[in-house]
Amino acid sequence: MPETNPSAAPPPAVSSMPARDLAEVPVVARARAGDAEAFRVIFESHAPAVRRFLADVFRDASRADEGTQETFVRAHARLGSLRDGEKLLGWLLGIARMVSLEHLRSARRERPSLAAESEGDAAVRVDRAPTPEAALLSREAEGVLDGALATLEADRRAALLLRLDHGLPYGEIAEAMGWTLQKVKNEIHRARLQLRAELSGYLEARP
Repeated sequence: MPETNPSAAPPPAVSSMPARDLAEVPVVARARAGDAEAFRVIFESHAPAVRRFLADVFRDASRADEGTQETFVRAHARLGSLRDGEKLLGWLLGIARMVSLEHLRSARRERPSLAAESEGDAAVRVDRAPTPEAALLSREAEGVLDGALATLEADRRAALLLRLDHGLPYGEIAEAMGWTLQKVKNEIHRARLQLRAELSGYLEARP
């Protein structure tokens, strides 16, 4: 049996970061150092996801384009605030969320917002409806789902999209939204209830 040296240093721990996040560490470091090519790589990798998120929040393609550009302008200026080990996509979506809030506040000053269906009324029909994810399986349902998403309050819709569309875990959504973990869980649960209620009539009518 080989002898062990108690004073020897333990082997380095294997990083628990996903492979994609691990691969982005040197790119982020170069971008922080002012490497324009590295930041272009970041933009090309994550701009589609950021734009998709903003398009779902704004319901307007041109505003989503503007918001995406603004998000990356701010991200470039704030790269130094990205903490070591922090997920790059979650951080970018957090900036995108702040951009969307500013745009939506500006829009509210220009025109009154429509009131969404109350949560109490939405919950009445929830037990009769399949989950929102079931509707995503049908191309025919995309338009119906799009309309249902539009009934959600902007912050609640954003949190649900970060979970369903971008696959972010609750902890990263909490960072992106600036919420507590419990609030994230509550808001996503309520968003699901509202969506299921909105979709119930359509889904029940399907053969």
